[in-house]
Amino acid sequence: MERTLILVKPDGVGKHRVGSVLDRLERAGLRLLGVRMLKLPQTQAEEFYKDHKGKPFYEPLIRFMTAAPIVASVWEAPAAVSQARSLMGATDSLKADAGTLRRDFGTNNRYNLVHGSDSVTSAQREIPFFFKPEELFTYGDHDWNAERTEARGPSSRVIDKI
Repeated sequence: MERTLILVKPDGVGKHRVGSVLDRLERAGLRLLGVRMLKLPQTQAEEFYKDHKGKPFYEPLIRFMTAAPIVASVWEAPAAVSQARSLMGATDSLKADAGTLRRDFGTNNRYNLVHGSDSVTSAQREIPFFFKPEELFTYGDHDWNAERTEARGPSSRVIDKI
């Protein structure tokens, strides 16, 4: 199993597309482990995008990512990174394939709705940037069913924290 970080960027939040993003990821078979909404402070945005410092798009990117709230989420599935990136589409919304999140809801190369980890290594670095271990959860598909849970015994009622 792999994990990946998905951020719904300020344009996605402003366009009311958070639900669309989460829905597509769930319908594709990825399992949501954690989600939170936050306004990214400038220092945190600068740290997150430090690999791009000095590039012409760095300052506009920082202004954009700190302008309004974002929604951070962690997903798990076999090949989660490549599966999520396929759902997102090419970075430039105008060049993304039809049916991808960026093509359907993005505007261009910067206002492209979502960020997703580009590798397992990136995900391992990015996830702790937004989530503490106790904010991520594993759970069974039927843990919500109290009758079913009680039939299995009291130890099965606990949802494991990662």
